[in-house]
Amino acid sequence: MEQVEIFKALSNKTRLQILSWLKDPEFNFPEQVHAGYEAGVCVGQIQQKAGLTQSTVSEYLSTLQRAGLVTASRVGQWTYYKRNEAAFAELSKLIQTDI
Repeated sequence: MEQVEIFKALSNKTRLQILSWLKDPEFNFPEQVHAGYEAGVCVGQIQQKAGLTQSTVSEYLSTLQRAGLVTASRVGQWTYYKRNEAAFAELSKLIQTDI
């Protein structure tokens, strides 16, 4: 777990909001119910909720992915993102023991 990358990723209000939304995707992205949530949330849904350009949201998601806080999976032409809960458990442990 690269501490600096994680804390850089967490230093942006919108990235924090995205992580919060992904914590409860069924509630925050009800319009995706037809596709389910097993693979995560479609980047288009995240972009629409954030109200930012696709390129900005993609960059934010890439930053979160590099930090290990989200995982991405491709389904056809779409990319889906979900929280990496194991990384959050590790981060919590790191904060409690090392910082």
